[in-house]
Amino acid sequence: MSYRLTQYAHGGGCACKIPPGELEEVVRGLAGRVPENPLGELLVGLDDGDDAAAVRIAGGTALIVTTDFFTPVVDDAYDWGRIAAANALSDVYAMGGTPVVAVNLLGWPRDVLPFELAAETLRGGLDVCGTAGCHLSGGHSVDDPEPKYGLAVTGVGDPDRLLRNDSARAGRPLTLTKPLGIGVLNSRHKATGERFDHAVEAMTTLNAAASVAALAAGARCATDVTGFGLLGHLHKLARASGVTARLDPSAVPYLDGARDALAAGYVSGGTRRNLDWVRPHTDLERITENEALLLADAQTSGGLLVAGEVPGYPVIGELLPRSEHTIVVG
Repeated sequence: MSYRLTQYAHGGGCACKIPPGELEEVVRGLAGRVPENPLGELLVGLDDGDDAAAVRIAGGTALIVTTDFFTPVVDDAYDWGRIAAANALSDVYAMGGTPVVAVNLLGWPRDVLPFELAAETLRGGLDVCGTAGCHLSGGHSVDDPEPKYGLAVTGVGDPDRLLRNDSARAGRPLTLTKPLGIGVLNSRHKATGERFDHAVEAMTTLNAAASVAALAAGARCATDVTGFGLLGHLHKLARASGVTARLDPSAVPYLDGARDALAAGYVSGGTRRNLDWVRPHTDLERITENEALLLADAQTSGGLLVAGEVPGYPVIGELLPRSEHTIVVG
């Protein structure tokens, strides 16, 4: 018997995230608290919604810690495992770090789906971690009404060269290292069963090389583009850094078939919530509503958005002194 994993979850991938506005309200007031006798200095925490936490420890090292998990974004269990692992590792790369060790996080409807599929999911995660040079050992599992998978990852980095989302400066270009459109293609896959191999390839491509290239180019500010879409993550970066981003929509790359999927109506609720959240902070007058939806498309395991020019990747805009909006499109 074959199983379509996307049919066992209400959402898919990073599109099932809690909406950004609601999430910020939940965590409000949790930042700034210092534990008793900490063993290290907290460098990056909750304050600006960065991709991971970072702590300076003895020896001049920053520990980078993150976790990420989600419901199936594709029907194939092995591919889902690879995508979820690449997405979790991405948070470390987005901070300019290198992943060292990870543990599995697995939720499984044990009375509904066979454990052979869970094993395939875990195998996918293991293979991606192997490619990343990251140990994967152990983890935690629960009986869950919906299948969920991801990783908790610990990495290391140079505490003086972290890529943070509050370090952007006016006058810098903006670089995007993967094309958009993953969200609408995944929505089409969930609805129709059509397989998009190029979308799977994009989602399973590690952001390791892009992170190294960004650091080599002298970048100090970056984030990865996932469930809040390009506009959502750019808004958070610009807000944290006190700048305005001017985005050139004609320069933004898209996966083949993304515009067709949008035109056919395969837009997730997460994408629409992303656009609703950023609309008050974004000048969208020069583009259509469909173009705005693509820019807000909820990505899964997307690329890095870097404040700076990174050789080999497209420049999609620039950073300006802060004005009325955090983002101006066009």
